[in-house]
Amino acid sequence: MLHAGVRPNLIYQNNRPPHIQAKDVVKIVPVKLIIDGIEVETQAGTTIMETADQMGIEIPRLCYDPELSIYGGCRICVVEVEGMRNLQASCCTQAQPGMVIHTKNDRVIEARREILSLMLADHPQNCMTCDKMGDCDLARYCYEYGVEKSRFERSKPVYLIDDSNPFIIRDPNKCILCGKCVRACTEVSGIGNLSFAFRSNRTKVATAGDLPYIDSDCTFCGACVAVCPTGALVERSMHGKGRRWETEKIKTTCSFCGTGCNFDLVVKDEKVIGVQSNPSSEVNGRSLCVKGRFGWDYIYNEKRLTTPLIKKNGQFEPASWEEALALTATRLLETKAQHGPDALAVLSSARCTNEDNYLLQKLTRAALGTNNIDHCART
Repeated sequence: MLHAGVRPNLIYQNNRPPHIQAKDVVKIVPVKLIIDGIEVETQAGTTIMETADQMGIEIPRLCYDPELSIYGGCRICVVEVEGMRNLQASCCTQAQPGMVIHTKNDRVIEARREILSLMLADHPQNCMTCDKMGDCDLARYCYEYGVEKSRFERSKPVYLIDDSNPFIIRDPNKCILCGKCVRACTEVSGIGNLSFAFRSNRTKVATAGDLPYIDSDCTFCGACVAVCPTGALVERSMHGKGRRWETEKIKTTCSFCGTGCNFDLVVKDEKVIGVQSNPSSEVNGRSLCVKGRFGWDYIYNEKRLTTPLIKKNGQFEPASWEEALALTATRLLETKAQHGPDALAVLSSARCTNEDNYLLQKLTRAALGTNNIDHCART
């Protein structure tokens, strides 16, 4: 029997986790199949999309996300499997022995164009003024498949833009009902603030009671924004500040606590305009708290010190870092020589990295000779 903590497509052999016994390990038989004329071997339980990704074959996807449960709703990832009458959604169809799969023949491409045309029918064509242009998956696929406009008439009602949230702007008209935000809110954040509401052409993603974001149970973590493939959810701080291709992303470490989350600072004209998740972050992936994602504006607070200050004649005056550090070292050593090391105390900062705080406590204990060091974090 497979251990509950082991994913079905993983094989543990010599380096199995200590709590996995030999009787718990299932030997998974490889599956051989053909994708676009290339024979490939994969593990049982792997989907067609995962197998194609391993081969470097790109299959479009809008509702699929490797960090979320499989939904299979957008159907843009359909492929043809010989012997099956209908096209199959590759994100939720498991690879089977002997399958012959086509990911980009005429039938598949025409089906994807039809799906994109249906999506565009209920999607505003204001791409030139959309903040997400340049980073919109729907626009990218429409360009790749040559879909300029929809041949269908709009059937969805026109909704008001919800800008009540201090951090997120929500435009239901641009929503393609991929369900990513719903799953992220439930599976990543554990809040469950979003769900599908109403029926037929009135179906929309909404909060409980269809309340504005500000009045709902939203904790403003921004997990929904991080996974949205269109401009339905965008960061308020970046609204109107520039197109995505005009910005530069700089990966850094969040300084709000010691967890060590990574994210990308979005920079335009050498000024930070927002924060976005970085899927390659080792600690947190794309998950961030409200402080990490939206609490960066203190960078440009007018009360923030930008240079060291030294008190002279009762007044603080700007000084260089060399002057400030030299004065600090001199005063610390003088106090230690006159009154002993326990006359000194050091207060660390929650907005330093773990490494910085570690060095500070080593300096306090080893160089100054005192254990009088505390931390300001009380969260």
